[in-house]
Amino acid sequence: MTSWRIRDAHAEDLEDVVRLWERSRAAGVEPVYALAEVLTSAQEDIAVVASLGEEIVGAAVGRRAHNQAWVVFHAVDEQWHGHGIGAGLLGALESRVAEHGVTMLSALVPAEQDYLDAYRDAGFGEKKAVRYLERRLPVQREERGPLAELGGRVLPRGLWDAVGGMRHEKELLEKRLVLPLAQPDLADRFGVDPPRAVVLFGPPGTGKTTFAKAVASRLEWSFVEVFPSRLAADPKGLAGALRETFTQIDELEHAVVLIDEVEEIASHRRGDPPSPLQGVTNELLKIIPAFRERPDRLLVCATNFIRSLDSAFLRHGRFDYVIPIGLPDGEARAAIWERFIPPAAGDVDLPALVAASDGFTPADIEFAARRASQSALEKAVGPEAGTAAGPTTTDYLEAIGSTRATVAPEVVAEFQEDIESVARL
Repeated sequence: MTSWRIRDAHAEDLEDVVRLWERSRAAGVEPVYALAEVLTSAQEDIAVVASLGEEIVGAAVGRRAHNQAWVVFHAVDEQWHGHGIGAGLLGALESRVAEHGVTMLSALVPAEQDYLDAYRDAGFGEKKAVRYLERRLPVQREERGPLAELGGRVLPRGLWDAVGGMRHEKELLEKRLVLPLAQPDLADRFGVDPPRAVVLFGPPGTGKTTFAKAVASRLEWSFVEVFPSRLAADPKGLAGALRETFTQIDELEHAVVLIDEVEEIASHRRGDPPSPLQGVTNELLKIIPAFRERPDRLLVCATNFIRSLDSAFLRHGRFDYVIPIGLPDGEARAAIWERFIPPAAGDVDLPALVAASDGFTPADIEFAARRASQSALEKAVGPEAGTAAGPTTTDYLEAIGSTRATVAPEVVAEFQEDIESVARL
């Protein structure tokens, strides 16, 4: 019988690594590491193969992490089990990683794998009462390049919970957007088509951008913000830059795409000859149907001035929902204030702050809270320093009194009219 030998893996051996990985899976043993991870480690870390003449009959792939290394793949063709090849591969892998200062070689083995003789023969000890936990990162490495080129990012988890108050808006977005997108199989069972595009409208500073980011965080999808003002400086022109941006977005697996202040590129088309922006509006109207054809993505268009949008823009079939985002109610204002009042503030009359800040946007409340904190700090270190350990109710009420509300009463009235005329929930 021809003797087997072990050598370092070459680029041309990757096909055999794929074959061994697929055979393991076909045999009912689901590998712990995905094929893409195995191939990446085989090329960038350490890999050895066992050969019989020209035939590859086994492979082992390792990944180094500081002073520890992990066996990310180990397999031998079934007809060669019991010939010492598996243990030989692990021994060769050990010698390679030891050269890099590794002090421990570890392995995670699928629960259904019942042949562990190769590991035992190579000196591995089985640890009892160990539970393996994993989390697949939502954005894979191959996506991060295109995402970075677009200026997009993966937002931290928890932004949804960090949105203070706004319970009505959160419940609406949770039911209409998050639920069907996060559970598409469940949505399909009930005959619900997950949304592809929505409009958020409301006065400035009410949190439309914050909600778009929170939805991306909640879904754990990439977030890309498209800035019309930046695209306008592109040598290809605004329409060309917009088209190219969405072509790049097509490379992402999952994405929430925000166009803020969309009225800049989707305002009423009028005049003869057509205005320069008419071509941009036409381009956007062509982009949206194409965008809607791809699953696992959501376009969010936000506007402060929904009345200025072109009538064709809001037509049924382009946007699933047109959702109002208004000023925070009393419950929401209380939640926002609580976020900005430091523990050192002590006993602050929260209901008084909520009542005094009626008509404030979240941004207005944040500004007033920071102004109160700064004022209290200056008093604490000034020549007339008192005994207060932090901002007081008086500090907050004074800050509220000197803060001008972003949204004028007449704008609030127009917003209520817009809800009646254009909202689609």
